[in-house]
Amino acid sequence: MAAAGAPAGEVGIVASVHPIERLRYVARSHGGDQRLLVRETAGALRGLGLDPAGLVVACRRIVERHPTSGPLWWLCSSVLAAPDPFSAAARLADSIEEDPTPEALIDALPPDATVTVLGWPDLAGEAVLRRGDISVLAVDIAGEGGSFVRRLERNDVEAEVVDAAGIAGAVVASDLVLIEALAATPNEILAVLGSRAAASVGYCSEVPIWLVAGRGRCLPEAIFATVIARAAAEADAPWRADAEPMPVALFSHIARDSGVVDVGEARAVLGPECPLASELLRASPM
Repeated sequence: MAAAGAPAGEVGIVASVHPIERLRYVARSHGGDQRLLVRETAGALRGLGLDPAGLVVACRRIVERHPTSGPLWWLCSSVLAAPDPFSAAARLADSIEEDPTPEALIDALPPDATVTVLGWPDLAGEAVLRRGDISVLAVDIAGEGGSFVRRLERNDVEAEVVDAAGIAGAVVASDLVLIEALAATPNEILAVLGSRAAASVGYCSEVPIWLVAGRGRCLPEAIFATVIARAAAEADAPWRADAEPMPVALFSHIARDSGVVDVGEARAVLGPECPLASELLRASPM
């Protein structure tokens, strides 16, 4: 099933491109639907047929270029730990593309709800688009809110762009807030900038805050710590970062591929989905 989340942008790559160029294209790309990013990366790695040392270098460079993409860390760590890395890459690409988390949201969202989201979330965006009866307040993060609203309106979904300064008002006016994890552990997640503010307002105002953690987002603690450190290193100040860490305790519910559960089940549903490939934690040679 084709992903209906954020626009592919630079990530959509013609299949006939040589694997080396395809991998370089993925490394240069920014943003885009995480499922498509994993699919393209897996295809490029398989096409190259690298030896183990070359595979390590390629995977390191991918996660260095996309330090906040939990699904790419999940893919690369799983591939490096697999006895047959190229078969694993194909299997993982299929798994994330078939992620049923949007369906879990579609089934669980209350009817005719007003929902706040931040930017253009992949999985939550697909869910509200397909439900059709949800009113969406899209906080304009990284300039994506307007594009997301236009996409929703083309599909007859009621939606409005909210400036980042209005995030508190949007949360208070909502029936619930959907915040999508870029990476997650049972205690902490990484999400787009503004997510912690939205969740904090919701927590204090007793507005339900749902964490959307799709396949490939839950990482071992050591990888997650590296993700946080690299995300912080990319910005000269926390308020200029692309993403920010926040505690899982701010959420009321967690949406996963298995359904929507109370946040009290975080340890059970947010455990690591991949082994720890320690080779990824070291920087690639320049």
